[in-house]
Amino acid sequence: MTSCAACGASDARELWRVRDYPVVACRRCGLARTELPPGFDPASIYTQSYFDGGQTDAYMDYQASADTLRAEFARTLDVLVRHGAERGSLIEIGCAYGYFLDVARERFSVAGVEVSDPARDACRSRGLEVERELSPELRERRGPFDAAVLLDVIEHLADPAGVLATLRGAMRTGGRILLTTGDFGSLYARLAGRRWRLMTPPQHLWFFTRATLEATLQRSGFRLRGYDHPWKLVPLSMVVYQGLRLAGRSAPEWARKLPGGLPVNLFDAMRLVAEAV
Repeated sequence: MTSCAACGASDARELWRVRDYPVVACRRCGLARTELPPGFDPASIYTQSYFDGGQTDAYMDYQASADTLRAEFARTLDVLVRHGAERGSLIEIGCAYGYFLDVARERFSVAGVEVSDPARDACRSRGLEVERELSPELRERRGPFDAAVLLDVIEHLADPAGVLATLRGAMRTGGRILLTTGDFGSLYARLAGRRWRLMTPPQHLWFFTRATLEATLQRSGFRLRGYDHPWKLVPLSMVVYQGLRLAGRSAPEWARKLPGGLPVNLFDAMRLVAEAV
């Protein structure tokens, strides 16, 4: 049985089943997670179809939304800088097509980690150094890092505490880490329960609250410095795609190339900034 990322306990109770996947909660701290069948590889989800409309819980056309995503990521970079990460070396875990790295490399020396082969290849085609994992070679070549970013990524990781601990070992003391993920303790999530928009196993494996994510960070050598529920500029194509998905309908093909973005805040997604201690 998978141990809890926040407290390390292995005893859990089942909350419900979603798409035949048990979603359980730690009896000690309450952190919820998806129980995967033996042999299931979460990385197998992140093929080209994940980014171009082939999966119901993913993106309609990620690359077509590049300009909107970069605009949103510039706002994220400003938050990181305001919390003390102003220059140096930055690593992004789960960098997808590298649009945050495009923005961040105007200020930092950047590198990324991405399990998707097509996304990683696209990053490299623009001169970004992106590897499949945070290997000792990458850490030695580009670290120690002054800043790290995980944008809507930690909920996808099979071992979030392990990834954070490895990342802490690759960072300078005093470095900053910024994470975004769903807030399972939010009013929307508590009211929606198994029908919460981010309750999407097997893509999402962990369902954090502020307390459980802060505990996971602390276990891995980080101290919380900031927390909020930010507004987010979401590509309009994704708003249509996911909105129709929640209504049980498919998005029309014309929605794929919808330009621009829409400011959205359902107050069920959180942003945490922490310091490496």
